[in-house]
Parts: sequence; structure tokens; C-alpha cells
Amino acid sequence: MASEDRTATVVAPADAGEGVNSQLNREVQRRSFLKGMGMTGVALTAGAVLPSILDAQVPIATTGLTPGDVAILRFLCAAEIIETDLWQQYNELAGIQDDEVPGGSGNEPYGDALKQLDDDMPQYIHDNTEDELTHEVFINAYLAAHGAPTVNLDVFRTLPSSKATGAQQICRLTNLMHLTVDTTWYTRYRSRTKNPDFGDKFPPAVPSLAIGRHPAIPRTDADVSGDPNFTQAIANTAAFHFATIEQGGSSLYPQLAQRVSNVEVLRILLSIGGTEICHFQTWSDLAGDAPPLDDVVDPVTGVKVTFPDLNSPPFGGEDFGTSLIMPEPTAFLNRKLPAVSIIRPTATKGAAMGALRALTADGLFIGQSRAFFEFMGQLAVEADAAQRGF
Repeated sequence: MASEDRTATVVAPADAGEGVNSQLNREVQRRSFLKGMGMTGVALTAGAVLPSILDAQVPIATTGLTPGDVAILRFLCAAEIIETDLWQQYNELAGIQDDEVPGGSGNEPYGDALKQLDDDMPQYIHDNTEDELTHEVFINAYLAAHGAPTVNLDVFRTLPSSKATGAQQICRLTNLMHLTVDTTWYTRYRSRTKNPDFGDKFPPAVPSLAIGRHPAIPRTDADVSGDPNFTQAIANTAAFHFATIEQGGSSLYPQLAQRVSNVEVLRILLSIGGTEICHFQTWSDLAGDAPPLDDVVDPVTGVKVTFPDLNSPPFGGEDFGTSLIMPEPTAFLNRKLPAVSIIRPTATKGAAMGALRALTADGLFIGQSRAFFEFMGQLAVEADAAQRGF
């Protein structure tokens, strides 16, 4: 675990936090949030589902967890809660609403625009949402079964819902209506010579998504009742955001797995991490099917977005065609070694804080409180401080 004076800086975007122009650039100290809330040493509530699970006497490992194992599991659980929140919003509008993933009633124009990429979009969105929910519940139950503090982010559910038809009017953890989407994963996984673990940089597939703020779900029905190109642009943004989120999970689990001590915790990370890779491959395939659009203007903000034909220069060809969805072999560990097909990045230093910063840079947390960033920063610091025991 991190020492009491270990700190890290969490930088939120300029329009995150308490005001549109405020910037959170604070030092996060261990336990600072719990102290401020008068909760030092008190486990956060595990949610209504946990008592019934524990009453059933779920078998658990007889070996103990190290403080580092607990810190890693708690950060991953928080990340899964955040993922569940954002996927739930997508599912309410364009997925399948059922007992497995309840909530919402669908938004036909938005759903139809996503089906332009693949007719099976509702099923894929539903299944990804269900997966993240099971990850969240399982990790929390495992922590509770070992007497470790669980994670509950309900106090931070303060962000507004979409006002479009189909969305539940409840408070959220994440904001999908003001995104800046990093699409460098597209070129990163197609590179035969570069790896971010060596500090290499990659150009975005959709440069305009990295400029300004873009809705990935309709804000109101006006977004899907006017220009059909704008409706499609929202759906295309969502499709690229799906892959952006899941490539992060594909790397985060193997990164943190290198720091765990308990073999059963390692098994959990390898097993859940594998499903994140399945998600990423699915979405990397479907994002390539996004219809090209040129200079589509957001009628509310005036921000423009262009979705290029990814099968044409400067992309396309053997390494950049949209049908290429498996990682191209590239440099790994040492450039003198032969190229190999891998998940990238997997370097473990600063993995948790890097993931938190990436989610923040996306705009997912616009409107969140300082307390949220302090709490998440604390979890990230402690996860990154974990050291594997032998």
C-alpha cells in the first residue's frame, strides 16, 4: 500500500468539476477523502446484492489477500462501476432492455443509426452492459467475502441523464454528451513497428473527435429529429467510444495483474481481462463500419466532426483496412526481439492513474465533484503502489 504521504496529481479537463471553467489540479493523499467525510477506517457499503450473496456462503480462498491485492481489486471495481454506468446509458437508448439489463425504453432514430454499422448492435450493447455489471458485482462480493472494504460510488451519482426518449431520468456517474474521443487505438493496434510501452505515439483515426466536445448519445429528441447526418454522427461517435473504453480495459487488467500477490486474485484479473479483450475486438471491427461523414455541424455547439473513409489514404491497405481487427505483430519488451502480436500497452508503472486520466480526458466526468476526483485518485494511487509479493 502507499505510505501516508504518497501523492499523485489528478488533472481534470478545464470544464470538469464544479463549474464550466474550473480545473481540478489537486494533490491526492491517501485517505484524504474518507477523513473529510468522517469515514476513516470504515468500509464503504457493498450494495444491496452483497448480503444475499454472503448469506449463501459463497466458497472463498483460504489464503489471505495482501493490502496491494485489495487496492487493485478496489480500483478495478470502481472502474467497472463506471463502465456499467456508461454502458447502461447506451443500452437504455440502443440496446435490449430486459431483466438482465433493466432500464430505458429505446430511442428508435438513434438505434437505427447504430444499426447502420451492424444489425446486431442492440445485442452487442446489451451483452457488454451485462458483462460490466457482473464484473462490478463479482469483485465487490469477493472483497466482502474476504472482509475487505467494498466500493460504492452512489454518493457521486449526480450527473444528468439524456432528455431524449428512451433514457431513464436518474442521476449518473458519467457524462456521454460532451466527449473528446481518443481514436489512436485504431492506428496503435495496426502498427508493426511501434508500441506505447516504448513511448511511441500514434495518430488518431478520426482527428476531429479529439477536438471539442461531441455527444455520443442524443441530448434531447431534437438531436435525432433534424439533420439525419447529425444523428449518424452521434451514432458514429458512440461506436468509436465503445472501442476506446474497451481497449483501456484490455490493457488495464494485464497491467495490474503483474502487481498482485494472491494467485486467486491473479486468476480473477486474467479471467475478467479476457472478456475486455473480446469486447475491444468486437467494437474495433464495428467502428470500422461507421459511414463516412464530412463536416457535420452540431446545431447546439457548432462543433464539426468528420468521419473519414478508413479504407482510403492515409489509411486503408494491408495494415489499415477496416476488416483488419486482430493486433498486428509489433515490438515487445526489446526492439531487438522479433515482432509479436500482443495487447498494448502492458507496462505496469502508473497503470491505474493512467487509466483514470484517460477516462477524465474523454470528458466522461464533466460535472463531477472534487470529492469524486479525490476518491478515484486515492484508489488509483493505492493500486499503483501495490507490489507483488513472493
